Amino acid sequence: MAEKRTACLISFSGRENGSCAAIAEELRRWYRERATVRSFAFSSVSVTPCGRCGYQCFQARELCPYFSDSELLLCEAVLDSDCACFIVPNYCDYPCANFFIFNERSQCCFQQRPDLLEKYLAVPKKFIVVSNSSQDNFTAAFRYHVAENTEPEILFLSAKSFGKSSAAGDLMDSAQARAALLEFTETALH
Repeated sequence: MAEKRTACLISFSGRENGSCAAIAEELRRWYRERATVRSFAFSSVSVTPCGRCGYQCFQARELCPYFSDSELLLCEAVLDSDCACFIVPNYCDYPCANFFIFNERSQCCFQQRPDLLEKYLAVPKKFIVVSNSSQDNFTAAFRYHVAENTEPEILFLSAKSFGKSSAAGDLMDSAQARAALLEFTETALH
């Protein structure tokens, strides 16, 4: 019998019941049949943004004054996975602040640990973006999470294109949006 694969899902939305939460739930259901799933709502964990420190993480990652918050938990969940899905809403043509907090704080996880960074970058990732506008800024931001010379795999789901409203959080009520999501993530565990 083959060993069960693992998947890590992180929703970076600040809303509890929006489209990102619905996407995460859809993915949890889909992955449950195929893998052990670890799922996180970034707004439900405690991660302190970078700042108000003396850059202690540059001397040793464990010296970060916030090292004991949930950032390390999230990074380790990705590291221990066969694939990861990041669900990111578009606010003002950029990934939301929660994603940038995760991105910045990851430096204390990987500082002076190139072995961990290389392993993190090697984990296949799928990026699902709820967006009615720009894509370029997302592609640039996501490149930090994949191996060098690799383009991030991104699905842009525009609520408008499915006759839905981003503010209503009803994107997964669309059978076409669900089909696009599942088709996109189907290859994540291969």
